Amino acid sequence: MNVSPLDLRQQRFRKTFRGFDPVEVASLMTAVADDYEQALRETDQLRQELMRSEAALVLHRENEKNLQSTLMTAQRVSDDIRANAELEATRIIREAEGRSELLLDKTQARLEDIQREIDGLKLKRRDAETSLEATISTLKNTLEFVREQEAREREEKILFHRPRLAVEHVEAADAPPARRAQALT
Repeated sequence: MNVSPLDLRQQRFRKTFRGFDPVEVASLMTAVADDYEQALRETDQLRQELMRSEAALVLHRENEKNLQSTLMTAQRVSDDIRANAELEATRIIREAEGRSELLLDKTQARLEDIQREIDGLKLKRRDAETSLEATISTLKNTLEFVREQEAREREEKILFHRPRLAVEHVEAADAPPARRAQALT
């Protein structure tokens, strides 16, 4: 039986000879109706609060699932990024090592080329020094020869201009003492 507070207020009882006091019954019925109405309001409020709480709980659970899903996705992305970063770092290091080895090889080859050039230039220098020394020696010998020739020519010219007697006298003066005495006689 569903009885509402309004039913309790409008309820009328038959009067009997030895019955209850109608004012007391009406007063009790009003008080019970008020309490019952208050209880129904509270129950309704509690149901509404429960519905809001359940809706909020469902929303929180959905948010929690979304958050967990997001966290898992973020963890996977983080792991992927870390793995990709490690792979990229390894690739970059390998490339750098390869480039450095290539650069080192090129530098070593260039160093060897330069050393060969230096050795070649040293040989050319030695050849040039030897050639220059030979040229200097040749020029010195030529100069000495020319000077000797000039000296001989001068002596011959002097001999051509002197009289013979004087030449013999000069030769005698230059000769050893024994020969000098012979030339004077």
